[in-house]
Amino acid sequence: MSASALTTAAPIRPGAVLADLLPATTSPRTLLRNVALVVGGAALTGAAAQIALPIPGSPVPVTGQTFAALLLGAGLGTSRAVASLSLYVVAGVAGMPWFAEMSHGAAMPSFGYLLGMLLAAAVVGSLARRGGDRSMLRTVGTMAVGTAIIYSVGVPYLALATGMGLTEALAAGLVPFLIGDVLKAALAMGVLPTAWKLLGDRG
Repeated sequence: MSASALTTAAPIRPGAVLADLLPATTSPRTLLRNVALVVGGAALTGAAAQIALPIPGSPVPVTGQTFAALLLGAGLGTSRAVASLSLYVVAGVAGMPWFAEMSHGAAMPSFGYLLGMLLAAAVVGSLARRGGDRSMLRTVGTMAVGTAIIYSVGVPYLALATGMGLTEALAAGLVPFLIGDVLKAALAMGVLPTAWKLLGDRG
């Protein structure tokens, strides 16, 4: 299908996110689409959380979880992304073993990062509706804001949960992840603007 045909089928309106371009011509189909996106986003986050690399001296592993949460924010927009991450967190607390390394429950030092992901998804979704994922430069800025939000919640929670001092919590819960965050931002910088171009957007 050509870009022009796809654009005709799903016109791009101001304030749209990528998920809005999926066709849904009636209210029931829109509801079905949104439910599928919310559930699928939670499953994607759970799958990404299993890509985990333990960090010596830190109770927080490097995972694909944060990247998935930020992509959901940008791709789904605030309301759907928050619903998806809320489903992920609530199901995990209830016993679904899809947190990092097949864990579940709220009694873990890294739980603050999950709360940070919820807030980050909301903010990233709002930025995406303002074009924050349409170009490489704007995407990097959007991902940086989302990542900073995750750490601003996760690191203090880690300190409180473990009794670490703030400096120690930063060393264990922030510094080891910086290189990975740069790589994630670079990946998002390629994925999101490219997706818009493939869908025919030039805005």
